[in-house]
Amino acid sequence: MGIKVNLEKCIGCRLCVKACALNAIEVINKKAVIDTATCNLCAACIEACRKYEAITITKDGAKRGVEVADYRNVAVFIEQHKGEVAGVSFEMLGEGRKLADSLGEKLFAVCMGGNMRAAAEDLIHYGADSVYYFDGEDLVHFTDDRYATIMADFVFAVKPAIVLAGATAIGRSFIPKVAARVYGGLTADCTKLEIDTEKRLLLGTRPAFGGNLMATIICPDHRPQIATVRHKVMKPAQKDPGRTGEFLVKRIEKDQIPERTSIVDIVKEIESTVNIAEADIIVSGGRGLQNPDNFKLLRDLAASLGGAVGASRAAVDAGWIPYSHQVGQTGKTVCPKLYIACGISGSVQHMAGMQSSEYIIAINKDPAADIFQIANLGIVGDLLQVVPELTKAFTRRAEGA
Repeated sequence: MGIKVNLEKCIGCRLCVKACALNAIEVINKKAVIDTATCNLCAACIEACRKYEAITITKDGAKRGVEVADYRNVAVFIEQHKGEVAGVSFEMLGEGRKLADSLGEKLFAVCMGGNMRAAAEDLIHYGADSVYYFDGEDLVHFTDDRYATIMADFVFAVKPAIVLAGATAIGRSFIPKVAARVYGGLTADCTKLEIDTEKRLLLGTRPAFGGNLMATIICPDHRPQIATVRHKVMKPAQKDPGRTGEFLVKRIEKDQIPERTSIVDIVKEIESTVNIAEADIIVSGGRGLQNPDNFKLLRDLAASLGGAVGASRAAVDAGWIPYSHQVGQTGKTVCPKLYIACGISGSVQHMAGMQSSEYIIAINKDPAADIFQIANLGIVGDLLQVVPELTKAFTRRAEGA
């Protein structure tokens, strides 16, 4: 792929300069000049130049449909934090194994990090036929450019037909860059993956129009077919200590891959309860809590159950609790064994993120609240009175009283 300026059409209006977030464009002698080394092909300048059509992105190999047969096998990006494989990656391995088996092909795991050889090699026991481990000091912490460069180079070299990654903050950040660089098709935030075995196509299903319908997207003409998948919607791969496979290591030297950003500091949010994405029990609060101080009631209930605290978008937007606790279409998709919704009316966006929970308890003063439509148990009452009583009951039970 490449980007070009038609000098005959360009009038030097500087609209493209204002639109470029990377400062990759400047006007010289009344003509726009693009630094292709800096440009990430986001196409913001093309939108700004729509009136004059002086900037175009050329997609090398726009007829790459004839090369589809060259791409085979399934690859999974392995997300890691501090050298430990993230839970979403085990879900991707489990789903990737199913897809690879449906196609009669192999499953590859692509891992980037530092000093985590043992953890990377262990991925073979979770279904990978081959593990590609990129080891380097610069890869210990995630950075967009380095991860995108390595993943794109892997795709060019190995040519997987399907690439999967978790729809996490990391996956959502760099996988679109990979898709743009390799000219592959990307379906984001999938909740279901299937294979059309006859046409060998990935069928990626994801919520659309605020969760009101499900759209299934295919990519018939380009490869790889890329999908990011929401956490907690797929079953994780089970470990088989007897599995064997291929383990390949490539060393990435420091500063070998340029990076436009640097990590100054990592600030970890201190929270007494566990991460909602990994929790088996979640107690969530909404606008019905009335004020942020009442979240203490939910924290006490969550602590008595050994669970996590979640929230609706309304509570997060009000500044009552950090965004990391938000459950829903624009937050995190969760699938706990028990979900307790306190003072949450049940917007479509919120229910799209938690309706797969095994058991749902809803507490709301309004008997007509939409949340009751999907709840297994509904409690009509004032949560400020109901929640403390539940906490007392669960605490007594935990103490054996």
